[in-house]
This record gives sequence, structure tokens and C-alpha cells, in this order.
Amino acid sequence: MKPPPSVRLAISLAVALAALSTASAHAIGRLADIQVIDRDSGETLAVYRHQGEHWVAGRPGARYAVSVRNATGGRVLGVVSVDGVNVISGETAAWQQTGYVLSPWQQHAITGWRKSDTEVAAFHFTASSASYAERTGRPAHVGVIGVAVFREKPLPPPPPAVTPWPSPREQGAAEQRSSSAPASATDTLAETQAGAGEAPRERPGSLAARRMGPAAPMPAPRLGTGHGARENAPITHTTFERRSDRPDEVIRLRYDSRENLIAMGIIPTQAMPPRPNPFPGAVHPGYAPDPS
Repeated sequence: MKPPPSVRLAISLAVALAALSTASAHAIGRLADIQVIDRDSGETLAVYRHQGEHWVAGRPGARYAVSVRNATGGRVLGVVSVDGVNVISGETAAWQQTGYVLSPWQQHAITGWRKSDTEVAAFHFTASSASYAERTGRPAHVGVIGVAVFREKPLPPPPPAVTPWPSPREQGAAEQRSSSAPASATDTLAETQAGAGEAPRERPGSLAARRMGPAAPMPAPRLGTGHGARENAPITHTTFERRSDRPDEVIRLRYDSRENLIAMGIIPTQAMPPRPNPFPGAVHPGYAPDPS
């Protein structure tokens, strides 16, 4: 007997909701949106949530970029690390180090290890043993991308304007002028324009660099990030004063090959095991025969 349509619909919805809880949106973060982009295919990698961690599946050999978008109305500093290494300075990553400054709502794709103001060495997914971190003697944190986001310290308010108090004689003369000849519309408009003409100070450069256990066996080698070919990626420099010594947000994103994520149960397999049929044969009258 087939279940009623309402039951079948409920089962279908439950399956769909289970899939949605595993594969989330392509970006994570609150103050900044972080995405990983396969530069060879143009694909933005799906983010999978598993036991409180966020994961993406990298394709061995593919170049990739870490895309950071400022999701606030003020400037932010993002200190970016890959495999526990600062992507600008090459130091073992720490919050106090150099990072990228983004203007309000600005997005920037970080495509490699910075080599100068004009070049980077491209990020690419590779076996952990060939990663930049392991080749420089720091294999402990291979397989993780981090962004520490800092808000900017607000500028101090301008000092209040000091207006000298008029003498009684000056005050009486001003009152007499105002009673005999009111201010014209042209005078008022000129004062308004003078006040509006004081533009706020512009900040230099919107994007800039500033100083600042054993794994379980996997079907494929664990992925890391290699030190690839040099590419053109110019930047400028700016100043940025952090609002606090501690980040306002720390975003953590882990990665490995799709094969390994399936083996760890992070990506569910699409293939369902065959369901046995309780009545697979034709109807033959008689009794159960002896096995051969």
C-alpha cells in the first residue's frame, strides 16, 4: 500500500532539509564574507558544515583564491593566513601581523603568497608534503584558512567651535539691524553652501598591505597549499589603527580533497545502497525447494 501523498511529501522535504544542513552557502563570516574560488574552473567552492567546522573540497592541482568581502560600512583589516602562515609576510601567522585593508563593502581576491608590492606566488592545491608550510618546516596547521577581522578605531570628533560672547553694545546694534533689515534668501543660501563645502578627510588607498595530532588515514594524500608561479597583483600601502588588539571576528575554514571529505563523512555520498525487493520473482505455485 502506497503512503498518502502528504506522507510522501513530508519524506521528500525531510531529505531535502537534511541535504541543506550539510551543504551551506558559499560564503561564511559576519563582518567579512569569505569564499574560496577555483581559479581554473571559475567555481566558487561550496561550504560544508560538519561538527561545528566549515569545510571546502579542493581539487588537487587547481589554482585558487581566497575572496574576502567587507560586509560593513567602515574600513576593516583582514589578517589572512593559509596553513598557519601569514599570506603577506610568510611568518607563522599571528593576529598582530600585516593584513589587507578593505574599504566599506569592498571585495578582494587574494590569489597567492605576496612576494612584493606587485607580485604573488599563486595558491594551488597540492599534496601536504609539497605545501609551502611543510616545505618551510611548519606542517602542523596544513589544511586551514583563517581571517582575523579588525574594525578601525574611529577618528576623534572635531573640537567644538568657540563663539566669542558679544558685548552689550554689539548685541544691541545687532538686534537693531535684524529688526530693520531681515536677512535675504541669498545670504542664507550662501551660508548653507559654505557649511556643506567642508568635505570630510579622504583616506588614502582602499586596498593595502600593512605590517602588522596525527590525522586518520585517508584514501588520498591530505591537501595543502603550494607556492606556485609568480603572478601580477599590485597593491598600495595605507595606515590603519585597530579599534582593539583582539580581532572583532576570527573566521576559520578548513579544506581537503573531495575524496577525503567523503571518507570523513563531511560530504554525504549521493549513491544510495540498493533496496532489496521482498518479491523479486514471478509467481510459481508449489513449495520451497531444497537448496542446491
